Amino acid sequence: MPPTDAGAVTGQALAATTAPAPDPERRTMATAPAADPVRVGADLRSAPAEAGPDGEDTLDLHLPDDFVALFAERTATGSAADDLLDGVGGWGVTDSPVGVFQLAPVRIERDLPVVSRWMNDPAVAEFWQLAGPQSVTEAHLRAQLDGDGRSVPCLGLLEGRPMSYWEIYRADLDPLARHYAARPHDTGVHLLIGSVTDRGRGLGSALLRAVADLILDKRSACTRVVAEPDLRNTPSVAAFLTAGFRFSAEADLPDKRAALMIRDRSLRELL
Repeated sequence: MPPTDAGAVTGQALAATTAPAPDPERRTMATAPAADPVRVGADLRSAPAEAGPDGEDTLDLHLPDDFVALFAERTATGSAADDLLDGVGGWGVTDSPVGVFQLAPVRIERDLPVVSRWMNDPAVAEFWQLAGPQSVTEAHLRAQLDGDGRSVPCLGLLEGRPMSYWEIYRADLDPLARHYAARPHDTGVHLLIGSVTDRGRGLGSALLRAVADLILDKRSACTRVVAEPDLRNTPSVAAFLTAGFRFSAEADLPDKRAALMIRDRSLRELL
């Protein structure tokens, strides 16, 4: 789990900035017992799932070394399946209420200067904690790009203009899965809006809805899109609520107290 605010829509508050009302079944996830690790190998074997605190099956998935090596080989040979998220780079464009939008996987040589500049904005740095020289941001990006494909850093292009930074990641394979009742193929989202002029205009919530729906459209095995913004980041929490996510619980993560936000495939037409 990156050491960042999971969905930092920073800057001025969006239209809806009221903190979510407590869920009747609200609970603190830090007290949930950790599931036994389940190793998924080439034969797709898995151990029985353990029930989470809310009765949902919980899996703590770890990729074996031989699978990671196979992934590295596929990436080196230019395979189209270059991540564990069904090829984010090939998802294409999607329509949103604010314009045509596309996720473009980060290329260090092209995108490092702009992402580093955004990370040094004080409003962003408060939650992402990546301010400093470009080498700080570069290390954060390379940790994902050189990994096994479970997290893909992207620029968000609105009408072809880079205006946001995203991380699309396998929440079920992330340390976050130790803090909630994760399901296989849960997909997580981190977001920051880059330019001050793009904040406080409802762009965050519109794009969060568009990207969440894009994930559900492109990843048939995924039943939920999740996020864990810092509870202090009221604009971010409000943006997720406006985008059709529901507040599920609070979670004590190593670097913050987070609001666990979930967008369910089964509820996407209702919220």
